[in-house]
Amino acid sequence: MWHKRADARRGGAVGDIRGRRAAATRAAAKRDPMKLVVVLPTYNEIGNLARVAGEVLGLELPGIDLRLLIVDDASADGTGAAADALARSHPERVEVLHRPAKRGLGSAYLEGFARALDGGADLVAQMDADLSHEPRVLGAMTAAARDADLVIGSRYTPGGSTDAVWGWHRKLLSRLANRTVVPALLALPVSDATSGFRVWRRETLARIAPAANVRSCGYGFQVEMAFLAHRHGSRIREVPIHFRQRERGHSKMTWSVALGAIGEIFSIRRQHRASAAPRAAGGDERST
Repeated sequence: MWHKRADARRGGAVGDIRGRRAAATRAAAKRDPMKLVVVLPTYNEIGNLARVAGEVLGLELPGIDLRLLIVDDASADGTGAAADALARSHPERVEVLHRPAKRGLGSAYLEGFARALDGGADLVAQMDADLSHEPRVLGAMTAAARDADLVIGSRYTPGGSTDAVWGWHRKLLSRLANRTVVPALLALPVSDATSGFRVWRRETLARIAPAANVRSCGYGFQVEMAFLAHRHGSRIREVPIHFRQRERGHSKMTWSVALGAIGEIFSIRRQHRASAAPRAAGGDERST
């Protein structure tokens, strides 16, 4: 009987400790939430902007203060004006960065990253505006960022997938880049280096200094950023995603754009040959 009472007391004490720790964690999250800025480049996305913004802003992420930064490249279809309307409706949560002309995806992210960091972001997410990236996965990605410097939403890690109606030419080029070109040229230990769905820690972006060091301006930008993160010893994790086919608007991924991205990938190692940084402890991790 004495042993049972002692075990009960010990069990109650452990429960009390765990309860206090959980309460302390919740209280800390309430006191000092991490600021997450989602950078959303747009060009002629009037048919998708309201929905993607609504899904992002509707997320409830514990311990996260979520903001949305729309970077519009002078869309001709009214996307910029729609973004301004969203900012007026959510003045504390939505900001719009207007650019005078279409300057490319890479430079849109560079300006968006800089604005997010200037605004005090602890985490910076990047995603497409055409709903090919499901906003709800940001929950798993921000959770993974607690133990990683860069989290990549991956189509090719176990559990990831692409839409069945995704064009065969895009599947071919994507797999060529991720399964053949990137491993052979860059030895980058990720399954989806071309993915544009990512969460970065503030310190990682500051260490890479993309405005000064990234040369790619098209879709090769994603590979170069991941390559530089790996070079600097960043902890990289992959979270499985389902990549959806866009329902509205037109894809910007033409044959010429895709082949241009492959060309950019070929030039990355040559451009950064002399810029290798010491590897940090911890290496790279993959999450399934």
